[in-house]
Amino acid sequence: MKKLAMLTVKGAVGLVPKAVRNKLKSNHKLTEFYSRSLQRSGLFYGFPSEKKRMALYSAYLKQQAQYFQSLAPVDKSDFKIQVVIFGAKSLSLTLDSLNQAGVKHERICVVGESSMGESVRCASTISEAVNDLPESTQLLLLNSGDTISKVSFNMFLKCDSGVDIVYCDTDKVDTKERRVSPHFLPDWNPDLQLSTGYVYTGVMCKAALIKKTLVNASSIAGLVTELWLKQSKLSVEHVPYTLVHRFFNKKRVIESLADIRTVIESCIPAIPSYNEELAVNTIQWSVESEPLVSLIIPTKNGKALVKACIESILEKTIYQNYEILLIDNGSDEKESLDYFSELEKHTKIRVLRYPGEFNYSAINNFGVQHACNDSSVIGLINNDIEVINPHWLTSMVGHAMRSDVGCVGAKLLYSDGRIQHAGVVLGYGGGAGHAHKYFPRYHPGYMKRLIATQNYSAVTAACLLVRKSLFVEVGGLNEKDLTVAFNDVDFCLRVKELGVRNIYCAEAELYHHESVSRGLDHAPAKAARFNRELEYLKAQWGKYIEHDPAYSPNLTLLRENFSIKAKEEFSN
Repeated sequence: MKKLAMLTVKGAVGLVPKAVRNKLKSNHKLTEFYSRSLQRSGLFYGFPSEKKRMALYSAYLKQQAQYFQSLAPVDKSDFKIQVVIFGAKSLSLTLDSLNQAGVKHERICVVGESSMGESVRCASTISEAVNDLPESTQLLLLNSGDTISKVSFNMFLKCDSGVDIVYCDTDKVDTKERRVSPHFLPDWNPDLQLSTGYVYTGVMCKAALIKKTLVNASSIAGLVTELWLKQSKLSVEHVPYTLVHRFFNKKRVIESLADIRTVIESCIPAIPSYNEELAVNTIQWSVESEPLVSLIIPTKNGKALVKACIESILEKTIYQNYEILLIDNGSDEKESLDYFSELEKHTKIRVLRYPGEFNYSAINNFGVQHACNDSSVIGLINNDIEVINPHWLTSMVGHAMRSDVGCVGAKLLYSDGRIQHAGVVLGYGGGAGHAHKYFPRYHPGYMKRLIATQNYSAVTAACLLVRKSLFVEVGGLNEKDLTVAFNDVDFCLRVKELGVRNIYCAEAELYHHESVSRGLDHAPAKAARFNRELEYLKAQWGKYIEHDPAYSPNLTLLRENFSIKAKEEFSN
């Protein structure tokens, strides 16, 4: 009923003249009440209906077709492509589509299972399939049952850009011959590959790459993973167009994830396992010894919040080598001051005073300056965080200590169980926003991206771990230009620019009791400060706002729900 009522209210608001709506928006108390009511109703989650998704994808396909038509014709006089098909289930579908695309049978090889008498070459492994091929041969890797059009095949012929691996987006063809269920992928996202094997068909690479790598993988997803883990300077390019119609095979998906786990066990110091309930790989990275973690918690008063936060850390956290630095930013409530005095008696806790006006960046920088000399990892923790998963710190430290990883963020929930943070996407609202915000806790998200550990360009500082050496190297948070908003995004991007990847750790679940009913802060002075900081972010990080590599250019930036761009977004 609440949702229906708010839908009615939203409809009524839409009928109000624009000039009147703009005048009403200037009343920040009224605006806060309206946004609070929308959030309570659950409308902010609002993923499009199937009918709407079909319409959005149909509009996208028209845009894609127009782009293909604008390209110059393909010169086929000297192309060398060998199509390698993994498996034999529904193989005839793949062979028929290749035949219609003009691919001759001598350019096709089937790997793995019997080809059921088809007149194509067979091989037991990918290494055997490429053994007699010239190193310059381009391989197009497909799963049996997948299909491809002539236009799409021509696009692959244009992909010889010199990079090691190229992969594309995919969709499905339903029983009514409609193209549906597009998988719009991010740019190369190694940790998402380890978790979900999201690159598993429509892949191109050179035969030379297979020949010089001792390959044991038996699936395309495993092969891509193995090549990345074994080749230190592998270049990977994403073509953001749906070029392959994938054939769903649940058994193959399970086997691909198992293949990735086998590759992980042979290549890196990590323990992979399979979460059957979520159908994703979870990976615990090994740490030689438990490094000291300095958890920095700024607060002003807020005894109840701080107490819940610290007690949950002390009582629920399995990882034990940590210290807590509570930074008191001018508390004046007796009950809070008395509680902080009690905390100072605890062997794991220090209370430091930071007087003056609130500056989130400066307060955290101050905390890092006072961290124990022996600490290796800094943890930025808001005072309204509460631990859910006892292994949260174990999981996050494992990632933070990887030499190729920078900032590590957690999965944060509002008090009512909905998603508050699961990675930050640049470009939302012209600045940055939280992926899957307001989704239900157990929702898998788009392509399992809510439940899978992966790379994002940025994560929130409400719960963020990073090696102290990296924090110091980039100069900490920007306390001059970003005192309140976007300082974590800016910090993460400066860390990323050092050549490391930032990670959203889905296994680290905590509450972030930032009130879901609080709404947006439209007080004039705070709004002006927010706009200044947003403009700084745009000026400093425009390239990421224009295209966040962790997000598809085909997905909307108007909402945080991973729906397809509307037609007007493509025309901009």
